Amino acid sequence: MTARKLFATALVMFAFTSMASAQSATVVLLNGKVWTENPAQPMVQAVALSGSIIAAVGEDALIRKYIGPQTQVIDLKGHLVLPGFNDAHVHFLAGGSSLISIQLGSAKSQAEMRERIAEYAKTLPSGAWIRNGNWDHQRWSPAALPNHQLIDEACGDHPAMLWRLDGHMALADALALKMAGVTRNTPDVPGGEIERDQDGNPTGILKDAATALVERIIPPPSPEEQDRAMEAALREAAAHGITSVQNMADSSEDHTQPEVFREFQKLDRAGKLTVRIYEAMPVRDYKLLADPGVEAPFGGPHLRLGNLKAFADGALGSATAWMDAPFANHPEKSGIASPDLLDPERFYSEMRAADKAGLQISIHAIGDRANRTILDLYARLAKDDGPADRRARIEHAQHLHPQDFARFAKLGVIASMQPYHAIDDGRWAESVLGPERIRSSYAWKSLLNAGATLAFGSDWPVAPLNPILGIYAAATRQTLDGKNPGGWIPEEKISVAQAVHAYTVGSAFAEHQESVKGSIEPGKLADLVELSDDIFSITPEQIQNVSVEMTVFDGRIVYQKR
Repeated sequence: MTARKLFATALVMFAFTSMASAQSATVVLLNGKVWTENPAQPMVQAVALSGSIIAAVGEDALIRKYIGPQTQVIDLKGHLVLPGFNDAHVHFLAGGSSLISIQLGSAKSQAEMRERIAEYAKTLPSGAWIRNGNWDHQRWSPAALPNHQLIDEACGDHPAMLWRLDGHMALADALALKMAGVTRNTPDVPGGEIERDQDGNPTGILKDAATALVERIIPPPSPEEQDRAMEAALREAAAHGITSVQNMADSSEDHTQPEVFREFQKLDRAGKLTVRIYEAMPVRDYKLLADPGVEAPFGGPHLRLGNLKAFADGALGSATAWMDAPFANHPEKSGIASPDLLDPERFYSEMRAADKAGLQISIHAIGDRANRTILDLYARLAKDDGPADRRARIEHAQHLHPQDFARFAKLGVIASMQPYHAIDDGRWAESVLGPERIRSSYAWKSLLNAGATLAFGSDWPVAPLNPILGIYAAATRQTLDGKNPGGWIPEEKISVAQAVHAYTVGSAFAEHQESVKGSIEPGKLADLVELSDDIFSITPEQIQNVSVEMTVFDGRIVYQKR
């Protein structure tokens, strides 16, 4: 029996031992609509919790028997309860940092971006870096990339490294470029690009691996900043009913992950974690886990590791998604293979070594060529190493060759996708890919029809953390510009139930945890979310207005609206 199965079995045995010795539940929720995700008992009225474990589910009359003198009884007043949401792809601490720093994502023009930077710069001590931002030039008219001249005066004496919302392109001001030694003579970085003006001078835009030219000189956040960011992230997750997140490395050479993991550990030891975190380090760092014998998923009920992240390409909005054919709006470009794939044999040897060590692999792939390349590598891995419960993943899986849909199912590769991206990118993606390739983009329905497993997440802070918006996006495909009321590529819509499954059971499966969470069943972890409306009975278009009423994590209320 594997270590993870032993842990799951022990957890379930503990649950029943606890209930056998207890006279009553710690919490009872009555008078609701409880969507269990258990096909044998799909909808019930009530749930009894014993500490951090679900003790019983059923109708009110049955669950009332678990009420004792010390039981907290909650009247759900007919509201819908779901398993706690599990976001399969986040950058959790970065998301928290984005909440406590400059906000550029909603800036509707270059002028507004500049004004926000100038105001924010006034709040900082002299020489402090301006970071994060999450700007989106696709909101502007025209959708032209900014340059350092736009922000130099606004930044003043502050070096700036401001990220586009996709995390694959950043704008550095002149001071930051000078400090980093980036000039017209700086060569392009393998796996990245320095945007240049007609005279060959850097514009300030750095793509993918080229962002490291400036990143390497930025001082790390202080411990106080890390704590503030983490506290903000936990509040945001609880307010949106998220009880589990799967944290991803930010790049192929993400040297910050050890510090990020230490921050997670610090809060776990202090008993302050209100989400369960599954950490993914870069694939190239696999020996840090493999050498001491760590297998996926290793850890406790709140914090685990064993997942490894790699990259095949960049992002569509940054024109670095790796495509088989040139972009429709940039016929001279077809994207960039990531640094991980610059030496495919070396990368495959790392994949195989990690696989043999029992570690999980999750690879970012946006473009059709990137996805096919990774599927080919996974097929080779299965052939060389034989059958195994790998739970191999492709993160995003956005733009696919139609013939590759079935390969996800055949190879057992999980499609870890973020539905909000479709209604955001759908405003402009067709102008980049053309009318043919766009038909097989964000293809949730086609993947499900082919037998693939979907795990849904947000990619926060690239997109909002809110799973309700992800479910709305999956069921409606109504783009943010309001131009597709019937849905953008409507044949790829999925049902609300399918979207909820991908945010709960699918995400739990993607992290080897379906035996302990993802559904509301006796013996599983007591992670639940109560919603303001029944998303299965209202129209899909109304789902975007639904809010979280209560979030229960580990059997205790960590968020309550009323």
